Amino acid sequence: MATQFLILSLLIFCNTITFTTAKDTNTGFVGSLDPKTLGLKKTHSFSHFRFYFHERFDGSDPTSVFVIPPLPKYNSTTSFGTVGIMDNALTVGPERTSKVVGRIEGIAAATSQSEFNLLVVLTFVLTEGNYNGSTITVLGRNRLSQKIREIPVIGGTGVFRFATGYAETNTIFIDPKTRSTIEYNIYVSHY
Repeated sequence: MATQFLILSLLIFCNTITFTTAKDTNTGFVGSLDPKTLGLKKTHSFSHFRFYFHERFDGSDPTSVFVIPPLPKYNSTTSFGTVGIMDNALTVGPERTSKVVGRIEGIAAATSQSEFNLLVVLTFVLTEGNYNGSTITVLGRNRLSQKIREIPVIGGTGVFRFATGYAETNTIFIDPKTRSTIEYNIYVSHY
């Protein structure tokens, strides 16, 4: 009798687990999607973009500005605590007169007390061809002591929904008082 009761209890328990699991997948707030319903292809594309952006720190119309100055203790060594925002033209070449293909909008903060590093949150807003209106977002540590720095791509919009990848950045020219030119190579997987 005890064995029969144990078996019956086990069957009821297993049936309850199956019922509960099936019920949870139909709650109305979770479900599977066909990528086509989001306008996505079933296969991934891999793209490489090369952009340059040009910052102006001075004059009557700067494109990168400090909104929080560095803490006095770190002013000359790491600029720790500095926060800046930017809205710069994206071009196809390193010359300021190169064709503009978008904008880079973002925030950069000096986050290291021991070396000059930036935490960057950047959105590449594209305005040309099939990419017009799409964005690629990059977020991560930009270690300025290295010639080539790698930063993760964390997403995007439009053509770049569900994007992943990485960006390599390189400083072409910098005068901290007036301007800089920065190169970005973005390697992105997208639908």
